[in-house]
Amino acid sequence: MALVTLSGGRRMAASGPVAAFGLLLVMFAVYAVHEPSAVTLFGLSNLLNNMIVLALAAAGLTLVVLSGELDLSGPGVIAIANVVVATTSADPLGAFGSFAAVLAIGLVVGVLNGVLVAYLGLQSLAVTLGTLIACQGIALLVLPAPGGEVVEEIAYGLTGDLFGVPVPAILLALALLVWLLLKTSRIGIALYAVGTDAAAARLSGLNIRATKLFAFIAAGLFYAVAGFVFSAEIGSGDPRISDSFLLFMYAAVAIGGTSLMGGRGGVVGTLAGAAILTVLQKMLFAVGIADFYTNIFNGIIMVLAILFGQVSAFLARNPRGRQA
Repeated sequence: MALVTLSGGRRMAASGPVAAFGLLLVMFAVYAVHEPSAVTLFGLSNLLNNMIVLALAAAGLTLVVLSGELDLSGPGVIAIANVVVATTSADPLGAFGSFAAVLAIGLVVGVLNGVLVAYLGLQSLAVTLGTLIACQGIALLVLPAPGGEVVEEIAYGLTGDLFGVPVPAILLALALLVWLLLKTSRIGIALYAVGTDAAAARLSGLNIRATKLFAFIAAGLFYAVAGFVFSAEIGSGDPRISDSFLLFMYAAVAIGGTSLMGGRGGVVGTLAGAAILTVLQKMLFAVGIADFYTNIFNGIIMVLAILFGQVSAFLARNPRGRQA
């Protein structure tokens, strides 16, 4: 029974990315009609630079959501990563040293979240809210006001091209490769199983605690990389600049077809969701719609995506009803 439910949920998950990519193509076509430069190499590179940070952060969040938990700590990790890079990349750590420090921060936050939730049984919403607030406070201690400097090796290295290919495109490809390898591994299968039915997964011999700990650790590392890339994008440090990320991260996850209840979805759809949110802003600007309407459209798309996901879930659980 548990295996049937899991396989059905994974087949049904494919509908989310398909719908998201379909919507993305339509929106990009409208954008390109009003802004022909969108289809040039410069336009595509600019689009990738605008979406890469949200895409990486939302990809990390997706892993936690798949396991049936929630994570609010992402913007906090991004904030700390940003101020650490801005204050250490020139001196004393350098580019590689600051990257290592950022990864260590993401690892520590991920382990802390995972231990408190998976091993001590605390609610993930409360735990990660606490780590979010703590991380934001630490970021303010490191850099009380906007400032600092990101060295050129980072700023130009992560926003330019490598052998003619935009670096953000390479980062997206790497994130996708990691996900495809993870999805077919034992831990990836466990993520879906635990998120679908933790009790059944435990009876099947899966380690629930280790699976959730892995999800939080992997998410923390994704947040750290997102913060590092974000630092390259803005070229300086600002402890408050990531405050608005949380809603967009969850919107990207939901629009991409991942169920916030866990067990259904994936990173492919989330990347499409991040692209949709990015293209939406550009499309609205290109057609002459004021910026303050953007959040209205974001909300409408998110609600429709969740509604589509619920309908797909119902059809997957009730194949007879689908045939009628």
